[in-house]
Amino acid sequence: MASGIAHRLHTCHLTRIVMSDIPIPIAVRRNVAFCEAVFEGTMEVEGVRADLIRDVSELKDVWGRNRIGVIVDSEGAFLDELRPDVVIDAIMAKRPESSIKRQDSFSIGVGPGFSAPDRADAVVESNRGHDLGRVIWQGEAEPYSGVPGLTAGYTRERVLRAPHEGTVRTVKTIGDMVKKDDIILYVDQTPVLARIDGVLRGLIRPIAVPSGEKLGDVDPRGIKGNCYTISEKARAIAGGVLEAIMHRFNVECG
Repeated sequence: MASGIAHRLHTCHLTRIVMSDIPIPIAVRRNVAFCEAVFEGTMEVEGVRADLIRDVSELKDVWGRNRIGVIVDSEGAFLDELRPDVVIDAIMAKRPESSIKRQDSFSIGVGPGFSAPDRADAVVESNRGHDLGRVIWQGEAEPYSGVPGLTAGYTRERVLRAPHEGTVRTVKTIGDMVKKDDIILYVDQTPVLARIDGVLRGLIRPIAVPSGEKLGDVDPRGIKGNCYTISEKARAIAGGVLEAIMHRFNVECG
């Protein structure tokens, strides 16, 4: 979701963006994830490019080339040096988090675990349904349901998960058309099979994973182009984030 948010803000000319991540990002929809820059040095999503930086001193050059900066800093230590106008937490931890409010920044929390105004200045709803993308100024986001969104009649069947902890070895690639019971990947020696027919919209990198980790996503609609574009859910959430920022900083005149 963070990449969808960053893309929306950048295309709306809010281009001084830096994204932080962990040393080994865990992304499934890698073709539309700026965190791939951690592995590749650079990543382009729908015409917007992000570059990996070592520290905030490199941001001037990255921003000068109209790109997003990506920094490995899981603790957010760079924030004290950068002192941004806006801080957005979109890690989608799905559990209660500590406050992200900062004295010198407007804070936005995305999804379960965040409430306004105590843990963030604003919260954006991330659960699919009537309120997806809604900005919450008083109250909290809906709790994590544990059920993937309904797509063409399927929910949990779409998602591939690790049967146990281990190291991923992929067989298929993103964009492949797959059939039910096709082997998509292995966790150590255990095969992980597709549970439905469709297009492999997302697939994790070959990394070590814990039991239950999301490894892939089969889209039963079978539209290959969807593998390379931002999802409707991410766009809706991004719209909510943009609304919150505009509400805070666009002061009505007259």
